[in-house]
Amino acid sequence: MINFFRKPRKKQADADELFNYVGFAIEEITLIVNNTRNMLLPLKSKRIIFLGFLFLALLSNCKPDNVVLKSTANAPFIKDLAEIKKDGKLKVLIAYSGTSYFLYRGKPMGYEYELLQRLAKHLNLELEIKISSDLDMLLTNLAKGKADLIAYGLAITDERKKVASFTDYLYLTEQVLVQKKPKHWRKMTLDNINKSIIQNPLELIGDTVSVRKKTSYFERLTNLSKEMGGEIVIDTLKGNLSTAEIIKMVVDNKIKYTIADKNLASINASYFPILDTNVPVSFSQRIAWAVRPNSPELLNATNSWIKQYRKNPEYNIIYNKYFKNKRRFKKRVKSDFYSVNTNEISQYDNLIKTNAELINWDWRLIAAIIYQESRFKNEASSWSGAKGLMQMMPGTAKDMGVKDMGVKDRLNSEENIKGGVRYLKQLYDAYSDITDREQRIKFTLASYNCGYFHVKDAQKLARLNGLKSTIWDDNVNEMILALTYPQNYNKKEIKYGYVNGQEPFNYVNEIFNRYEHYIKFITE
Repeated sequence: MINFFRKPRKKQADADELFNYVGFAIEEITLIVNNTRNMLLPLKSKRIIFLGFLFLALLSNCKPDNVVLKSTANAPFIKDLAEIKKDGKLKVLIAYSGTSYFLYRGKPMGYEYELLQRLAKHLNLELEIKISSDLDMLLTNLAKGKADLIAYGLAITDERKKVASFTDYLYLTEQVLVQKKPKHWRKMTLDNINKSIIQNPLELIGDTVSVRKKTSYFERLTNLSKEMGGEIVIDTLKGNLSTAEIIKMVVDNKIKYTIADKNLASINASYFPILDTNVPVSFSQRIAWAVRPNSPELLNATNSWIKQYRKNPEYNIIYNKYFKNKRRFKKRVKSDFYSVNTNEISQYDNLIKTNAELINWDWRLIAAIIYQESRFKNEASSWSGAKGLMQMMPGTAKDMGVKDMGVKDRLNSEENIKGGVRYLKQLYDAYSDITDREQRIKFTLASYNCGYFHVKDAQKLARLNGLKSTIWDDNVNEMILALTYPQNYNKKEIKYGYVNGQEPFNYVNEIFNRYEHYIKFITE
């Protein structure tokens, strides 16, 4: 007998499957009715007919659940600007690469990253960056709602426009062939070099070019084969490889040719002069960001900002910084503290890791503090007398009643980091009543910046205003800002008076933001 209450099949039923399913069920019912007729010969025919109708009635209510839910399961993810603003965050998918988003000497950088910072500020939203682990899945993950925007150099194509809406273009470029010159090209004449490498896309017929599959490069090679009437063999690469990594594969002889946008190919060729990037394989293409088709408000707001920001000279400065300034690009690539090549933040990483154990904090958080204080410049000093990597003040130890911070020379990097971490631990221990670890760290950082007793005043002010004195976010941090004004710092309960509250407020936020970048780029 048919189980009318079986679980839905895993595969979603389409119209043909449903038709087959119903046909099969009717056959089963017919068989049952016939068997029943044989078993119940004494019964009147009306009873048999009634039984048949009963089974048909049951059948009408036993469609597979997944047929009913098909439209719900396939419903597009909907979240436009109004909903994004309710959350307060702009979630963006981005590529980890030497031009889009990376870490250099402790500082997050990148063309897309810098533009996104300005867009998020314009929209009054917090920026939440998500690094895509598979560039072939960018548009799929956007559709699923894993981000609101793709900030990556996507060429606008008809195929992509079927699944995404594109912003106004950020820049124009063309696709070029990336190939390697002969080994001893420096000793050759330009004419001989040109004779030894491809000069026309027609010469690619029958040869192999390596690209990721879900790219405009793949589309272009497919169309190029049709246009030329000869096949170019396309070797498809993994989606987790960036264009820069694929270009490096040409340098390393792992692949023979690839295709890249001219600006990306040229800036990489400035560091690898053995590369030739002079053969175009496409006309000019528009490079843009993408949103879901059902996010018109976000699209319009982004386009409005792009049109406005293009008029700002800063727009071209940022582009030139990442795609035109070959000297700075080569300097980054050669650096030991360029996250694309290494897993290091600074030359002090080992010292930081050792001392982080004293306080049991993630060493990358300590590194974020040191960057905030000195940009990893050991000789740094301030007008107030603070010196060294962690900007230790002469009276810091005395203020907290600590007899010996172990710092005899504040410009000694080892002593400075050790003393700074010991001071952080002293502050952290002073907030033992705060049970939430992240909140406790934020109180510690604020105290390191503006002084322990100013933060205690802010806690008092929080209590006076009915706020939670053991929560930094949206509570005590607002009160540290309030202590900038006389109506607050002149209250009789406030013992230590005025403080420029914007400094500790920004200090905590900037360190945590930087720490989030470090977590993305640098493994423990």
